[in-house]
Amino acid sequence: MIPYKTIIKIDRAGKQPVYIQLTNQFIDLIKKRTLPPRTKLPGSRTLADLIGLHRKTVIACYEELTLQGWIESIPKKGTFVHKDIPILQQQDWIKETTSKKDDKAGFTFKQTPILDRKFPQDYADDYMYVNDGVSDERLMPIKELSIIYRKIANKKRTLKYMNYGTTYGNPELRETLVCYLNETRGLNITKDNILITRGSQMGMFLASQLLVENQDYIIVGETNYSSSDTTFEYANAKLLRVKVDDHGLNTHDIEKLCKKYNVKAVYTTPHHHHPTTVTLCAKRRIHLLNLAKTYRFAILEDDYDYDFHYNHAPILPLASHDTCGNVIYVGSICKTVAPVFRVGYLIAPKTFVDECARLRRFVDRQGDAILELTFSNFIKEGSLDRHIKKVIKIYKARRDLFCKLLKEELSDYLSFEIPKGGMALWVTLNKKYSWDMVTEIAKHHKLIIPEWQRYDIANTKHNAIRIGFSCYNDTEAREFVKRFKKTMVVIDGEESFSK
Repeated sequence: MIPYKTIIKIDRAGKQPVYIQLTNQFIDLIKKRTLPPRTKLPGSRTLADLIGLHRKTVIACYEELTLQGWIESIPKKGTFVHKDIPILQQQDWIKETTSKKDDKAGFTFKQTPILDRKFPQDYADDYMYVNDGVSDERLMPIKELSIIYRKIANKKRTLKYMNYGTTYGNPELRETLVCYLNETRGLNITKDNILITRGSQMGMFLASQLLVENQDYIIVGETNYSSSDTTFEYANAKLLRVKVDDHGLNTHDIEKLCKKYNVKAVYTTPHHHHPTTVTLCAKRRIHLLNLAKTYRFAILEDDYDYDFHYNHAPILPLASHDTCGNVIYVGSICKTVAPVFRVGYLIAPKTFVDECARLRRFVDRQGDAILELTFSNFIKEGSLDRHIKKVIKIYKARRDLFCKLLKEELSDYLSFEIPKGGMALWVTLNKKYSWDMVTEIAKHHKLIIPEWQRYDIANTKHNAIRIGFSCYNDTEAREFVKRFKKTMVVIDGEESFSK
């Protein structure tokens, strides 16, 4: 018998909802094998009586554990720890601009084709763009941030931050983020494990420059965030691709590659895989961590949209389960508040963070200390949490409307799954149509679809792209779908005429 009454501790005064506290403690018990696979769990009523909680809280916990893949319910038998959860191997963590457009340089310099991107030309304001999934800057808490910024800038003690500072980032923000991330993401870090960056992209750049030596191998998804591919290739890495299905990266394919190649790192966006939006399941998360320990590679975890979840609580990052120092965790506040605020972080073992700080000195001497102080206060005052709660409700409503409109108006042309979180849909076009054709015709209806090819770098012909919904209010969403439908009707007419 498991002494649930003594081993489960609930902090009713804590910020974290009680059912999430209970969920995370069950996950910990499963990882430690206190609850081995196939263990039968008490009924919701029995457990509620044992630990003094409302039965609905226990039910919510069990539902969350089922969604994450830690437990399974077997009809007429009960609820059990999932039979396929592997053992997590653990150990202590010791922790060029010119004056004229056509001017040519009078000297030679390195030009890198992989950095080429076909950005759309400037169009009038009445054009609409298909985007990757971006936050709506109109929802930005500009008033709160302005008040905090002005208050900090007017203090005499702020003068010391006007000079050169540490390459690690503002100390106060580092301390604040340590507390915030430990509490909200289940991390167990100190200030020595965190480097403030100008967004997650900077974190990926620093990490790739240090990880890759002479054409080392990095594993990425068959569909993947194209900017990360470019970052790794610029660092002279060789990319190995594995399939991505409804459960995320195929870790068995990763294991096969590790047996054949000397893999230096695996890049993943496990919360919502970019671009397809699927979530890496619990079984594969543990498998990936075990592989990282066995084959001594780094896991570069890009948690770009952790805060945006609609169907259930956010799944804890891989970094929260890492006890062997294999995970490099990058994230940012840019997506959550507004892209203009270049505040992000890189979290890793101290030795790696120290080396990143040394390299950062020659890339970007330091960040904006006053802005970093502003966000430190913004977080400590609870304003970030309030903003997240506000935009989640808005983005969920926008997701629901956008999906409803697409199904009603465009189901003959495309298909998609409603995402559980994030700010975009993974939309597959009917095979009889091509995105080349759609892109060309859409311009006539003032709808711009830039760079759709970057969603199929591996050339798998999946015929899908990522379409963001979070920046469109009701009126804009209806106008977007209207223009998209006009485009498809024209294409259908042209096909009929050609036949």
